Amino acid sequence: MNKAVFLDRDGVINKLVLNRKTGEYGAPLCAKDLKFYPWTDKVLREFKEMGYLLFLISNQPDYAKGYTSLKNIKEIHKGLRRYLDAKAIAFSGYFYCLHHPQGKVARYRQDCVCRKPKPYFALKVKEKYALDMKRSWFIGDCDSDIFCGEAAGMKTILINQRHSRHKRGESRPDFFAPDLRGALKIISNS
Repeated sequence: MNKAVFLDRDGVINKLVLNRKTGEYGAPLCAKDLKFYPWTDKVLREFKEMGYLLFLISNQPDYAKGYTSLKNIKEIHKGLRRYLDAKAIAFSGYFYCLHHPQGKVARYRQDCVCRKPKPYFALKVKEKYALDMKRSWFIGDCDSDIFCGEAAGMKTILINQRHSRHKRGESRPDFFAPDLRGALKIISNS
């Protein structure tokens, strides 16, 4: 059986960006706003060296909410892929939910099966990659990440990202970390 680290994207792998329309920090709305933490590549490489498969699961409702275009969302993902490819870091899968129950774009306005906290994407890859979920981890900065990891049977780490404080407080993660480096220390010592 394989083990994996599932990661949220924004606030974990890359920096959150101020959305001028809402006054809140969230996902980048265009590729030029995608900025990584100085430690992102080192930590991801270390997870790979420890034998973990890497998966990204991210709610990306900004198109559904009318804040950006699908083209921008695709360009942001391409920017992430270019960054990881340049660092020789391979993810086994990338999964994005573009829906939102209160979205303005009718096609994407729905209570779907793939939006975290639902574990749809994690359970989808469990069989394909023969994952031992008890040896796997979900790292995120919001309650929805923790609930998703728990529902899929993983251990969970909540990143204390200051700009996502308003999206947590209900969950009970297994561990807390100040950032992805702290999550690495926790997993290394487990």
